[in-house]
Amino acid sequence: MPDLPDRMIDLLHARAGKLTKGESLTPPVVNAAKYALPGAPEHAFPYGRFDNPTWASVETALGILEDAEAVCFPSGMAAVTAAIMASLKPKAKLLLPSDGYYTVRVLMAEFFRQHEIEVTEVPTAEMGDQDVSGYDLVWLETPSNPGLDVCDIAAIAARVHESGGLVIADNTTATPLLQPVLDLGADLAVSSDTKALTGHSDVLFGHVAGRDEALMERVRNWRKLSGSTPGPAEAYLAYRGLMTLELRLQRMCDSAETLANLFYTHRAVTAVRYPGLADDAAFKTASKQMARPGFIIGVEFADAATADRFIDDCPAIFHATSFGGIQTSGERRARWGDAVPEGYVRLSVGCEPADPLVAAIRKTLDSLA
Repeated sequence: MPDLPDRMIDLLHARAGKLTKGESLTPPVVNAAKYALPGAPEHAFPYGRFDNPTWASVETALGILEDAEAVCFPSGMAAVTAAIMASLKPKAKLLLPSDGYYTVRVLMAEFFRQHEIEVTEVPTAEMGDQDVSGYDLVWLETPSNPGLDVCDIAAIAARVHESGGLVIADNTTATPLLQPVLDLGADLAVSSDTKALTGHSDVLFGHVAGRDEALMERVRNWRKLSGSTPGPAEAYLAYRGLMTLELRLQRMCDSAETLANLFYTHRAVTAVRYPGLADDAAFKTASKQMARPGFIIGVEFADAATADRFIDDCPAIFHATSFGGIQTSGERRARWGDAVPEGYVRLSVGCEPADPLVAAIRKTLDSLA
């Protein structure tokens, strides 16, 4: 495992180290559709759809974190689409997790079927046993959202590469600071930076990162030609959020580990999924490839009504979809059609002070027992 905190030091000081006297520490928000372009058009900023200085600032920061080239997008799904478009040709074969983020499966079914993409869906926990020969692309999401199953990225990537395929890993639930998927063998990393990477629940953002120049050129070209471009203000917010990533993750992971053990022992809870629990099915693999087990906990209650009461009654839990924000939030994922029990809550642990957060959740659990 690389020394990821060293990457954070480099990220925090990358812009500062290049400034001249009088320049701002934070990057400027450049609202530009046009740039001065006399003579030959070859320039880093020829037109607003091609590139932007504020994008460049956040891509530099993301690139340091990933130790790779990064290209930013206006949402996680825009990044997902770009990665797929850059990697697949018509009639290709794709292996997709059946328990990953559902919108990726909907995208394939609704739009990529017209390109005759052959899709096979396999649960994340079974990816390691799946025969990957003949697949042009294997898509991984580990820990999976919302079930929190994991798979061995390095082992799967080695087998996929032996058979001539590519591997893309959706690293949204872990972030590159907790799980460096490119170091583990993925060809591309995809992330919805809307979640923990930016962390303040105030911006839609995403990125693709990779070390293959030709593949990343296709990703960048897709953004330019499709017009899937982020706004400069959004890029600035993403950059600002990245600056506190390590601090936020430290608090979130510390509290998540405490809460996972509380849920594990509480009589109001039917079952717990958390890769940091020693008897969790994901523990062995997660311990090998993740710096920490993360900030998301799967908490199962007896039924949907009890799960909803837990979220609604706890003053320290915000009832909303998405995850990774500074406020602890929860939602009953079966309402979206995910293959989880009706009483399953995906709890995203936030940055609140640990003691009052744990006390509020304990009190709510006691009221349900």
